[in-house]
Order: sequence, then C-alpha cells, then structure tokens
Amino acid sequence: LKAQLAADGLFASERKRSLPRIPRRVAVVTSMQAAALSDVVTALCRRAPYVGVIVYPVQVQGAGAGSQIAAMLRKVSRRAADDGVDVVLLVRGGGSIEDLWAFNEEALARAIVACTVPVVVGVGHESDITIADFAADLRAPTPTAAAELVAPAGELLQVDIQRCIDQLRRLQILRVQAFAQRL
Repeated sequence: LKAQLAADGLFASERKRSLPRIPRRVAVVTSMQAAALSDVVTALCRRAPYVGVIVYPVQVQGAGAGSQIAAMLRKVSRRAADDGVDVVLLVRGGGSIEDLWAFNEEALARAIVACTVPVVVGVGHESDITIADFAADLRAPTPTAAAELVAPAGELLQVDIQRCIDQLRRLQILRVQAFAQRL
C-alpha cells in the first residue's frame, strides 16, 4: 500500500503545504477519551493561548476507525473556512501496532491529502510510523510535539513584534528626514 500511494504522489514533498505562521484556530481530530487530547490542549494553552481550538471527536482505534477518521477529516475540510480553521492536528497516543492500524488505511491517507488545510499527524510515540505520517503535510513524533509545531511560543512572537516596531520607527524617522530635506 505504501508503494502504491507513493507512486500516486501522495507522499511527494512538492505536494506538502507549509503551516500558517500564526494560526487563528486549530482543529484537533482525535478521541474525546484520548490522553492525546489533554496533552495537545495543555501544550497549546501553555505555548500559544491566542490560538483557538475546535475538537472534532472520532474513534481512533478498532473496526472502522480508519474510515471514521477519514470522514471526519472530510468534514473538517468542508467546514474549515466557516470555522476559521487553518491547520488540523490528527493525534493519538501510543499503542500496539493493532491499536494504531487505523492510521495505515488508504482512505485516511487520501483524506489527509485532500484536506483543504495543512494536516499535522502526531500518532503514537517517536518510533511509531504510519501511512498517515507519510501522507501528512508534517509529521510530529508525539501529539504534544504536533501542538508545539503548529503554534509558535508567545515569547517568540513578542520578539518578532518588537523587531517590527523598531523597523517601523526607523522607517518613520527616515521618512520625516526626507520630508525635512525637501522642505
């Protein structure tokens, strides 16, 4: 399946979309009972409290989970503009290969690629790699790492803002000097 999807171009780096620099709202696709949900929300609140979060609950293991996750991604994709979502986190904590098998299904890989906004997959632990990881715009080793990848820390944004303010001041001074010269 991996070879077939690669041949279809689903894993091509040229297809991968970049993440928004400052996301307004993040869609989190996972189980409501998953520890991953708590980890993601905690990381986003700590790191970037300015980011809105919408949870799209779905079964993440067991019979039919792959098709349910794919259907939820299609729903997120359809609603992204209305909901103000500009990035999706598809997350689930670790488990056995059987527990993670839903993330190896073709329908899910195709739904990830078809999504209208970038998808970050953070499934399992660092050593767990699924087909969904290859299809994603960005792979994170854990759910918490996925949250950290989509939301820059507030302190970094403050440094960027201060840099912009300083640059505007310099430009304003140059502009005033130019007008003074003309006058």
